[in-house]
Amino acid sequence: MKSGALERYRIDPLAEGVPFGATVSGLRLAHLEHPTVRKALFDLWIDKGVLLFRDGDHTSEMQIELSKCFGVIARQVFKETWLEGNPDLVKVKYYPDDGSCYDVDGVRLGGYLAWHKDRIYTDSLNRGGILRPIQLSEHGGETGYLDQISAYDRLPEDLKASIDGLHVVYAMDLNFENHKYLRPDNIRYVRGAKSFLSISAREYQYPRVLHPMVYTQAETGRKVLNVSPSFATGIYEIGGPEGDALLREVLAHCTAAGNTYFHAWRPDDMVLWDNWRTLHSSTGVPEQETRVMQRTTISGDYNLGRNLEGGEGLPKFDV
Repeated sequence: MKSGALERYRIDPLAEGVPFGATVSGLRLAHLEHPTVRKALFDLWIDKGVLLFRDGDHTSEMQIELSKCFGVIARQVFKETWLEGNPDLVKVKYYPDDGSCYDVDGVRLGGYLAWHKDRIYTDSLNRGGILRPIQLSEHGGETGYLDQISAYDRLPEDLKASIDGLHVVYAMDLNFENHKYLRPDNIRYVRGAKSFLSISAREYQYPRVLHPMVYTQAETGRKVLNVSPSFATGIYEIGGPEGDALLREVLAHCTAAGNTYFHAWRPDDMVLWDNWRTLHSSTGVPEQETRVMQRTTISGDYNLGRNLEGGEGLPKFDV
């Protein structure tokens, strides 16, 4: 790097063998005073999809200001999750006496989250977010990131052709046990956090929506496999067993290990992800442990989602 502030932070791969992401080490709040730094970070994010910030400033102020390099901070749609005194921050927490818990393959996991894309059950997608640990568990608690550009690149050519122009229907349901593309025989709901129960009581106020299975990243022209196992109910143009089989095949390729990275957190880490091109998940923690994170939400809309019950702008096809 050239001079001044740019000399004081470093960019490396996210991890060996991972085809996406980057690690930014030593970034300070003072760096963000330079427009060239902010632009360089934004361009890196578009290129890599996931950025790990490590060994730099690690405060709420840094988290908020860093988020503004990538867009406008949006308030989380669910007020139950707002961090007290600061609507720009959301508390993502699991406490043994207040947290959602699932039995996954016979093991009870607090704060478990299956692969999903934020707000995929609405007709708009927020641009991304930055996650920062406040209290880490002694065991578990990894966050998974899955790149859907590399996932599309790895699809067989015949499968790419099969899904061209198709859309997936999504519905709001926070209970992963009910999601039919998430190995439902192996996931059992145990209990929900207070915020989970409050939000779930309003789930029928959300209309079904659809999103294209593939879209093109505007900045680079790369194809993105735009599917989420969570909240999906089927393919809009192909119902029944045929559509289910096709979507399951696509999702199996999408969630293959070569497209994923699981982050083992350190106390001074922050991770930014591009919600338009990645899925994320949480492995969960042992039922009696505590994990507290805080995150920002970066607003935006790729303008490709549609309200299925509104009808306007829906794709048309012959029956």
